[in-house]
Amino acid sequence: MSRKEIEQKVKALMVDELEIEEDKIFPEASLKDDMGIDSLDYVDIVVIIDRVFGFKIKPEDMTGVKTYGQFCDYIESKLNCQ
Repeated sequence: MSRKEIEQKVKALMVDELEIEEDKIFPEASLKDDMGIDSLDYVDIVVIIDRVFGFKIKPEDMTGVKTYGQFCDYIESKLNCQ
């Protein structure tokens, strides 16, 4: 899966599943401040990513992930390791 496909799929999931406005989702967008993702949303994200991409997100892996772009980087790296 290409980086562009990952970004498109993650964006669609965030819009559809978490009801985040599409214009708030861009590479530099802060997951917390710009996109409004809270701790309950993180739980939903873990379940969604497992279902869609087939791997589990470890909480410790997310400590340095602050932006949508970094989140897509994380997903891309996990997919490349499978």
